[in-house]
Amino acid sequence: MGWVEGIGKAINYIENNITEEISIEDIAEKAFISPFYFQKGFTMLCGFTVGEYIRQRRLALAGSELISTDERIIDIAVKYGYTSPDSFTKAFIRFHGVTPTAV
Repeated sequence: MGWVEGIGKAINYIENNITEEISIEDIAEKAFISPFYFQKGFTMLCGFTVGEYIRQRRLALAGSELISTDERIIDIAVKYGYTSPDSFTKAFIRFHGVTPTAV
């Protein structure tokens, strides 16, 4: 299996488990690469780290849910792995440029 195919399998795994706690070991296993080399390869091919990818995807999905559902902000924050409303709000503002309440 090549790097691109391995990264693709890893991204599919991330997307299918985005609301779960995901470890780099689990992700790298899907690509059949050691965690160290997977992180290096992912960063070289994608231009950002695995952690940044997961964080950005979660914030993008949280923003979509805020627009399309009536769920409470805190419930969405917890769903995407944030333990406090403050940490979610700070991350959300950095990513989207507005507060979750404004959305």
